[in-house]
Amino acid sequence: MKFMLIWRVTSDEAWGNLGEIDFDQMLETVGRFNEELIEAGVLIAAEGLAPAEEGVVVDFSSEPPVVTDGPYGETKELFNGFYLINVPTIQDAIEWAKRTPMTAAGFKTEIRRVPTIDEFPQDNEWIKKERAWRESTGQL
Repeated sequence: MKFMLIWRVTSDEAWGNLGEIDFDQMLETVGRFNEELIEAGVLIAAEGLAPAEEGVVVDFSSEPPVVTDGPYGETKELFNGFYLINVPTIQDAIEWAKRTPMTAAGFKTEIRRVPTIDEFPQDNEWIKKERAWRESTGQL
């Protein structure tokens, strides 16, 4: 099963502390964790995200939708990166999440299962098209 581990910073204090972390040390710590995931054969993808100030939000609360430049309203709305892993159970995903390098107070890792295409109605024309695309690109 695929799971996404989403890194969240949940307090302004923790967000501020990120700037105090030695960048080279952070790269080494994260790199070692990435290496563990790779060696275990569970890593599918891992990406950090650019600062929220560089992002935008498309809000569909009105018509037409409103586009707002970052940063966003509250720190707790932000996430900084993710891992996509393939493990047998959610318990395995939890164990990997417990080992992520971002473990200080004010940090959380959210775990979300990523459904497979097989879980959707296979007679739906859009699912058929997506399945064909995934097969043509080697994703299935």
